Amino acid sequence: MQEILKAIEEASIKIKDLIETGDTGKSEQENSTGDTQLKLDIASDVIIEDIFKEIPSIKAIVSEEQEAIVPLNEDGEYLIAYDPLDGSSLVDVNLSVGSIYGIYKNEFNAQNIVASVYVVFGPRVEIVVATDDVKMYRLKHGKFEFIQNIVLKEKGNLKAPGSTQNCWAPYHKQMVDDIFNDGYRLRYSGGMVPDLHQILLKGGGLFSYPGTTDRPKGKLRQLFEVFPFAYTYEKAGGQAIDGFKRALEVETTHIHDTTPCFFGSNNEINRVLEVYKNNG
Repeated sequence: MQEILKAIEEASIKIKDLIETGDTGKSEQENSTGDTQLKLDIASDVIIEDIFKEIPSIKAIVSEEQEAIVPLNEDGEYLIAYDPLDGSSLVDVNLSVGSIYGIYKNEFNAQNIVASVYVVFGPRVEIVVATDDVKMYRLKHGKFEFIQNIVLKEKGNLKAPGSTQNCWAPYHKQMVDDIFNDGYRLRYSGGMVPDLHQILLKGGGLFSYPGTTDRPKGKLRQLFEVFPFAYTYEKAGGQAIDGFKRALEVETTHIHDTTPCFFGSNNEINRVLEVYKNNG
């Protein structure tokens, strides 16, 4: 695991340099879900894959930007699913973006996730590693230094409401309105990594990306986005659900499956469970 973390650190420094100097334009390619890939997406994907190929403990990898699983070492122990540059469309307006890594054993599914890592590329570059607990490191003078452990409070005061609002179920809209009427603050950049990172560092709140009329199974991908952050939030003392059950109990039938998802501190997630139980 340590050599994987070192590889992610190395990739992150290279991606940081790429973001600062690379082409932010669109490519002529699409990823597996039909999104037009940015040149930064493709270049970041290449950086990560090339570094992971050198790690003997990695059995296989799968990227959000690629169609299929890439086998690496038959005797490897770990499987890694990653989103090389989540929120990359925000780079051209200079907002924070990130990378997300889910580390699995045996098979790519929620039951087999054993660790997660995400990277925030903002004014500072930070890496958050979830194993038995959640630790944050910050890039200083070319090296990542430990900064703090992350633990969520029982209740927060931030709300990040994702997806297209005119496609929300009425009960979901009512829940969001009620939460704001209770004094929660809106914090939503459109980038999953910075928004979830902010809730973690500020002690709690709720990030939601529900199923909608245009996307009943949500937009966010299980292996690359939802499961890694679900693992992180649970290890930080919070919860992650699909509206009805733990996100880490959601079944995966295809590597690019999506799911509705809610991440937060216990008070907010219990509130979502109550609303969805009564309306689902």
